[in-house]
Amino acid sequence: MRIISICPSNTELAAYLKLTSSLVGVDNYSDWPEEIRSLPRLGPDLNIDMDKVEALQPDLVLASLSVPGMERNIEELEKRKIPYVIVPNPKTLTEVGECLLFVGEVTNTSDKAQQLFEKYISILENYERLSKQVQTPKTLYWEWWAKPIFTPGEENWLTEISKLAGGRNVFEDIPQASIKTNWEEIRKRNPDVICVIWVGVQKEKVNPKVIMKRADVHQMDAIKNKQLYILEEPLFCRPSPRLLLGLNKIASILHPHIYPPFNEHIDCLLDS
Repeated sequence: MRIISICPSNTELAAYLKLTSSLVGVDNYSDWPEEIRSLPRLGPDLNIDMDKVEALQPDLVLASLSVPGMERNIEELEKRKIPYVIVPNPKTLTEVGECLLFVGEVTNTSDKAQQLFEKYISILENYERLSKQVQTPKTLYWEWWAKPIFTPGEENWLTEISKLAGGRNVFEDIPQASIKTNWEEIRKRNPDVICVIWVGVQKEKVNPKVIMKRADVHQMDAIKNKQLYILEEPLFCRPSPRLLLGLNKIASILHPHIYPPFNEHIDCLLDS
């Protein structure tokens, strides 16, 4: 089967299902696993070059509607009669795991997908058990865009990750997936920990001075206690099983005496 993925999370789902060798092209932002980096690049996920897609003669395109604007890709695939599926847009960690089952079904790898899904759920259950050992959950502020400021609300896997890691998202009271807010409101909520994961921006390119220049930032508990972390965006912002690595990382930061240490070279779904 000749498969094309036109968003990073779909590429990662395919990789977990050992379909990397079947991939013949990917979007510009797909960067994991290492072996896909030599594949033809088909453009950014909101502006896929459909002439290139068509030329590669795929048996299946793994498409997505996780970001507004991706509808154009679907319309063009329809128009050109290129075979495709739309991978579901998950909101919860369990739904992220269920995307494995979906891709497994459409690529004839259902047995592998079921094994991975069961392992995935068992890891979440283990973190749930560990979280019950936390006596005082730490409050977290997640920033995934700086100007204007956006942060996840209740209907977001980062709120779920926060709980499983022995923490609490300070914006969990707002029933939205993504919230536009302001620095004054964040200061009022005064989180114990600040986690910065600007969507689409590599960790090395995030400038903490942007935050450190904000009004009265040095009065906040997180800054006083040196609890500002610039984290790897792909481990927290993409709906793929790599979110488990993000969970592993933030949990090990918040409560290192309870949770297993983070090792960037070990994927807890593939290696545990």
